Parts: sequence; structure tokens; C-alpha cells
Amino acid sequence: MASHKTHLPYIGKTFTIQRAKPLLVVPAEPTPYEFKSLSDIDDQDGLRFYATGIHLYKGDPSKEGQDPARVIRDALAKALVYYYPIAGRLREEAGKKLMVECNSEGVVFVEAEADARVEDFGEAPVLPIPGAEKLLYGPEDYGHDVTNKPLLYIQVTRFKCGGFSFGLQICHVIADAPGVVQFLAAVAELARDSTCSPSVKPAWDRHLLLASSTPKKSQFSHLEYHEPDTPNDTAYDIMLTTPSEEMINQSFFFGPKQLLALRKHLPLQMRAKATNFEVITAAVWQSRAIALDYSSNLEIRVLFVVNARAKRRFREIPEGYYGNALVFPVACATSGKLKEAPLTYALELVRQAKEMATDEFLQSAMDLLVAHDRPHFVDTRTYLVSDITRAGLDAVDFGWGGGVYGGPATAVPAAASFFMKGRNERGEEGVVVPLCLPEFAMKRFVVEIEGLMQDPDFDIYAC
Repeated sequence: MASHKTHLPYIGKTFTIQRAKPLLVVPAEPTPYEFKSLSDIDDQDGLRFYATGIHLYKGDPSKEGQDPARVIRDALAKALVYYYPIAGRLREEAGKKLMVECNSEGVVFVEAEADARVEDFGEAPVLPIPGAEKLLYGPEDYGHDVTNKPLLYIQVTRFKCGGFSFGLQICHVIADAPGVVQFLAAVAELARDSTCSPSVKPAWDRHLLLASSTPKKSQFSHLEYHEPDTPNDTAYDIMLTTPSEEMINQSFFFGPKQLLALRKHLPLQMRAKATNFEVITAAVWQSRAIALDYSSNLEIRVLFVVNARAKRRFREIPEGYYGNALVFPVACATSGKLKEAPLTYALELVRQAKEMATDEFLQSAMDLLVAHDRPHFVDTRTYLVSDITRAGLDAVDFGWGGGVYGGPATAVPAAASFFMKGRNERGEEGVVVPLCLPEFAMKRFVVEIEGLMQDPDFDIYAC
């Protein structure tokens, strides 16, 4: 085993990781050799990267003598019989179109040992997970070229307390968050009962999300793929130019008390209509804009992920579909207006953008992606929000019970937040929002968001 030491300032310890040689896990049974085309949502440039995740599990005395790494590795091989495209390799054709060569080359699996305990990560871990880089194993090149390499990397790390971590890195073009959870649920079912088959059968069906053969003129501006106007004298984004060592990661807890305090800023008719996601997004976007103090004439945006599996607003996507089924509506305002207006203003913009996300919007986005060389969504003066509170990452059970943490592994990108299930130190459940800002802006953000809360019980996790 290869050995690595990692100092964790968050838990005040140094722990050592020893990794075994990586293995390729292939489907446990023969699977079809074929080429499968990805959808026109899947292969856009903004999804050509490896998403990370970590699950932390406590030891279970009833599992004494059972090796979680072996159990999960065997279950993974069985799951790949059903999800055999994940064991293949991506190939790129003309027009940047991605295909999966289903050749059963396999996924990468590594087992490791660490002289840490699950308890060292805290009772309610938040991002960034201390030492996450040592609990993950992944591709050497994290660039946008995702072809000709494994689509999935898994590391299972045993802790000295009997617990373990499950770390994965998966190419985002093959699955979105619900799709990843569906796949992990299948592995977990097979880990708990090797004789069963997944209760949800995977559906490929990427043909359901393709650009039109004869695209129509779009009624949507699709700001998610167009840079904001930038006056010549302020042609920069401080979030993109601040050195990483000057950025601060901090997580914020929104429970029932905090949400009630935020809703008090809204008119009575809106307090009941607005969802928790909308209220939190509006409050964080507005406070963040004030903290960053952009020039008042600059356009700033919030971009959020909408799941296109919502049947009432989008086309029928079958149960078991694990590809990317998402769109990125955008709300925008000038910095001056957003900073000066009440919270209601930001909330209305968020609600209007969400309502724009319909099947027509989805089709228009795919048509644009194909016509314009599958561009990356914009990040200039744009705050990206993804709500994964309902994804089920925290419920993946390989037989050792629910984990103490399940979610993204590393610090959020500078311009993004994942809304996650979480608890405060008193055990109250709510939404945890990790945020990354320059140090000066983080101090301002705390003042602004606390001002909105006007509640001494508002909980801030320093990460």
C-alpha cells in the first residue's frame, strides 16, 4: 500500500492514508458491446468534469469480520451489469458529440486504510470535508477532456474505529445528482443482499433529450450561455481574480427559526407561497451581492439547477433515467438595484426565473447547445446554486446504516453553493449552505445575512 500523511487543521490531527494498488472492476456478467449516444444536455461543456462525493459511516458491531471494501467492490461489479455504460469509455465525434463505447473496460476501485476515526470529522460534518483529497482517488487530468478514461473512480477507506468512507468521482456527463444516487442505491441494495436485483431498473433513453432537427426561433434569451454586458472600466470579476489562498469557506445553517426570520421581510401574500429554496436563494444572492460590492451599474446573476424530471412542467422522463435532466434558468439585476431593494425584489426575480423553466425552455436550451458548439454555462458575476437536499445522498446504506455524512467532498467552487441537508450543534435539522468568498467579502456577508436574520440563535459553521 502507498502511504500519505495529511494534517487536518479542522480536527487538529495528522492522519495517514495507505492506498492499495488501484483495480479495474468490470461487470460481473457479460454485457452488450455497443455505442450509446449521450443526450444534448449531457455533453455540454459545463458538465465535462468529474463530480466528487463522500459518504462517512460509523462502525457496526454486528458487521464484525465483514470488510466494507470487499462487500462494496463485489456489489459494484453486480451493479455494473445493469449500468454497463458506466464501465465503458467516452468517445467524441464530429460537432463535439459524445458517445459511450460500452466495452466493459471497467471502473477504478481503490481500497485504503486510515488511522483516523469517523468521530474526528465531527458529529455533523460540513464542507469542505477535512482531508477529502486523501479519501478520494481520481483521474490525473481534471480538464474538460473526459474521453478515453474511466467514468467512475471509487475509494473505500477503512478507519481504525471500524467505520469507513466511500469516496467517488464520476464524470458528470454520464449522470446528474439524482442519477448518481440511483446508481449508488443499486450498489447499496446489492451490498445488503447479493441475490437481489436493483429495485429501480436503469433507463438509458437519452434520445428523449435531443435538439430539434429543425430548430425554431427561441423565445428565450438563455442568459446561462451568454456573458453579461461589462463596461470597459470594470471588465473583471473579483470572484475570478482573487487568489485561492485569499478565499474563505464557511457554511451557514437555515433551520425553522432562521427561515421564519427571513419570511418576516416578505409581504403576507408571499410568505406562504415562497418555497424555502427560493427564500434562501434570494437572501444569500442579495447578501452576497452587497458583500462583493460590485459597481452599481454591473449586471449580476444567480443561476440555479432545475430538475427536468418534474412531470407537470416537462416531458415524460421515465423512472430509472440516470442521465442529466436539468436546465439552468437565470435571474439577473444590476448590482445597485439588488443592493438597495428589499428582499422581496430578489425573491420575485428568483421565482420568475424558476417559472421560466418549462419543457419549451429545455428544448430551446438543447437547440442552442447544438447550434453553438455545446458552450459552457456562464460564471462571470454569476452565483450558481444547486439544491441537493432531496437527492438522497445521505440515505445510501451499504449495510452499515445511514451515514453521518453524504454529499459533495471538497470545498465548493468560488461561485457556487450546494444546498444540503444538515443539522446544527443542537441537532436541529435544516439546510446548510456552503459559501466561498474573498476574506473581506465573507466578513461583509456575515454582517448582511445576520442583519436579515435579526436572531441571536442564527448558526454559522466556520469550515
